[in-house]
Amino acid sequence: QVQLVESGGGLVQAGGSLRLSCAASGRAVARYGMGWFRQAPGKERELVAAIKWSGDRTYYADSVKGRFTISRDNAKNTVYLQMNSLQPEDTAVYYCAADALRMRTVLAGSVSSYDSWGQGAQVTVSS
Repeated sequence: QVQLVESGGGLVQAGGSLRLSCAASGRAVARYGMGWFRQAPGKERELVAAIKWSGDRTYYADSVKGRFTISRDNAKNTVYLQMNSLQPEDTAVYYCAADALRMRTVLAGSVSSYDSWGQGAQVTVSS
């Protein structure tokens, strides 16, 4: 498994921006899809954005489409989530995750498809 460490969370006012970073170690993630999930109190963990190992395909939840951007820098073994126009409903703990399957031909869309998780980064958006 790969070790993942998120950074960049924090408190921001509605309409503001944050960029989350996910640094991987222990294994190069260049051949693995990556995802960002979030979990708000009392709610299930949901997939926010995902990027295929090749970088040529991405997925966004409807709730963040047009506001969030996922990207990867394989040379740095790092994945990013740029979050713009943040709203109070975006408040959650955000988790970075790595696909369990190397070079999966499609985007991994379920929690069970990922086998490595970061510790989470708190994002709080005030109104």
